Amino acid sequence: MNFKVLILTIATFTVGLIELIIGGVLPQIASDLNVSVSTAGQLIMIYALVYAISGPTLLAVTAKVERKKLYLWSMLIFTLGSLVAFWSPTYGILFLSRIITAASGSLIVTLSLTIAVKIVAPEYRARVIGIISMGISSSIVLGLPFGVLAEEAFGWRVLFLAIAVLTLVAMVVVHLFMDHVPLEKMQTLKQQLASLKDIKIISAHLVTMLTLAGHYTLYAYLTPFLETMMGLNSNWISIVYFVFGLAAVSGGMIGGALSDRLGSKKSILLVVSVFAVIMFTLPMASQYVYIFPIALFIWGALSWALAPAQQSYLIQYAPESSDIQQSFNFSALQIGIAVGSAMGGVLIKNTGNIAINAWVGGGIIVVAFGIALFYLLSKPVRSRNVANTITR
Repeated sequence: MNFKVLILTIATFTVGLIELIIGGVLPQIASDLNVSVSTAGQLIMIYALVYAISGPTLLAVTAKVERKKLYLWSMLIFTLGSLVAFWSPTYGILFLSRIITAASGSLIVTLSLTIAVKIVAPEYRARVIGIISMGISSSIVLGLPFGVLAEEAFGWRVLFLAIAVLTLVAMVVVHLFMDHVPLEKMQTLKQQLASLKDIKIISAHLVTMLTLAGHYTLYAYLTPFLETMMGLNSNWISIVYFVFGLAAVSGGMIGGALSDRLGSKKSILLVVSVFAVIMFTLPMASQYVYIFPIALFIWGALSWALAPAQQSYLIQYAPESSDIQQSFNFSALQIGIAVGSAMGGVLIKNTGNIAINAWVGGGIIVVAFGIALFYLLSKPVRSRNVANTITR
């Protein structure tokens, strides 16, 4: 592997850890800062929401800043935000740190992808994007079990200190070994948003958003779900997260294989429909020790199986704006995380029955399935004016 690509992958993995690493320690954070678990869950929501908005926005605003310089400044701000989280004496300060790390983290990940394709030969660009994306997905799904284990030994605050130290190390390596990256002309936000005038494109992003919203209605509160429904302790919970993480990482490969074999449209419909079914069955499966691991693995695999099929569909349907659509689809994913986390917190606060989170999440994914049917079966309605606006 290209050493510089490895540096960027490690940097994105480190940054990605911070998003969901607190998911497994929400009860501890809530207890330490004297807030409810549902309120603590909003720390996941705000991160995802700011991340989704900041990516394309900050990239356009900083278009005239040399890429390596911008990368280093973003990493420094991210490090400071992580240290603020480590120190945070109140929930409000921790909430503020999430905004800082989300904005800087989104820019780091976006820059990692754009820089990576510029430092390798054209024939290796797709492979490099896959490697960087694997760093992102691995950090998101493996951050939870790591967080549970580290919190048990050292407390939740040390998680942010460790991430700050790792980011500083990555920053030094980037400074020493990365070359300056020349600027290229970038599309304005107006040009980027013009691509969303196509109903089939915006529907595809809605499917991603709603599917992830349904998923995170429960997943953001998986620790209290496991404690309440199954009576598991922290050791078993960390094992559950680890199994889920392995399933989620394999889900990307499974989704890619399905898309190659069945085509992107059939794969999207299959993944979303089975996802809805498994969400509805999770509360029942939790009552049977031999059935739950199977349901858990399927659930974990499906959580990342949709992405390859969606990306393939967008590349096939809108090749002239495929790069923009990948960015928007990742933003849709983050908005889904934010919406699902917020909704899950409201459900827990108002009902006190965490099983309802799974049922409501399943209902949201059913809506996503209906939209998928609509946009996949409807005829293209893209206008020439929209396509011209995108490519100008």
